[in-house]
Amino acid sequence: MAPRANWKGFLRLSLVTCPVALYPATSDTEKVSFNQINRKTGHRIKYLKVDAETGDEVTSEDIVKGYKVDTDTYIEITKDELDDIALDSTHTIEIDEFVPKADIDSRYLIRPYYLVPDGKVGHDAYAVIRETIRSMDKVAIGRVVLTNREHIIALEPLDSGLMGTLLRYPYEVRSEKEYFDDIQDVKLTKDMLDLARHIVEKKSGTFEPELFEDHYETALIDLINKKRSGMPISAKAAPKTGGNVINLMDALKKSIANEKDAAPTAKAAKETGKETAKTKKPKKRVEGQREMLLPIAGKGGKDAAAKTPARKADKPVRAPARAKKAG
Repeated sequence: MAPRANWKGFLRLSLVTCPVALYPATSDTEKVSFNQINRKTGHRIKYLKVDAETGDEVTSEDIVKGYKVDTDTYIEITKDELDDIALDSTHTIEIDEFVPKADIDSRYLIRPYYLVPDGKVGHDAYAVIRETIRSMDKVAIGRVVLTNREHIIALEPLDSGLMGTLLRYPYEVRSEKEYFDDIQDVKLTKDMLDLARHIVEKKSGTFEPELFEDHYETALIDLINKKRSGMPISAKAAPKTGGNVINLMDALKKSIANEKDAAPTAKAAKETGKETAKTKKPKKRVEGQREMLLPIAGKGGKDAAAKTPARKADKPVRAPARAKKAG
């Protein structure tokens, strides 16, 4: 099922307008998440909204926004007042300018969205805007209001659609000078740089995100499955440290020696035709890693197994939808 649109409105380039919908391009819903529970009872923790002074619970209709002036003073801001200052971009993404993509500092990037035509009309205008941006090899800069705040959005063609990336404002980006001023200016020899370049060349490849594995997520799933099946949990041995690096040249030379002894990368294995189980690309998980959380009969034996839904031999049973995270 397709996710719900975060925003619907119009995309406008001068007098060319079309209805569009904005969808999130990324998701964290497939990651394992936890609820807080009472250790003694096993019950889920529930949070109540209470008055900080009286301790009384406050209903949602009595809760308003307030800007803190000092310790005990707040300026109350109502929803109507916020609506009054809402900008014209509330329902329209107005393209203001076109800039080279290389000009956008990566620190300003927040999150990507997919911008698609909303409904059966407006596809011609959408295509005109998309192909105009594509032909100029630039990024369109516009404004969009999400959750009552105006954001800068950068639009660029992606296949047959448009990808929009929210951008930060300058006041949200910290200056690197606050952190880099104390870095020492050291002199590096040509031999050091040559050895380092050699290591980089050995590790060079193409960007293939399907090869990435979330090791922590996999360990979480393994831990949960073990606990559900009643298996003992053994403590992990402390990782070995490499010790103090005394000589940088020795460290570089040892790194190269270690690279020679290491298993071939997926790219190298593919080129030489020596793919192994470790170097072959993993099958893509369309549903996400959460599908590995299979029902397992626990300590209850037959009773627990009876409560576990049957599954077909060729399809794993997906975990039930999780409740919304507490807090």
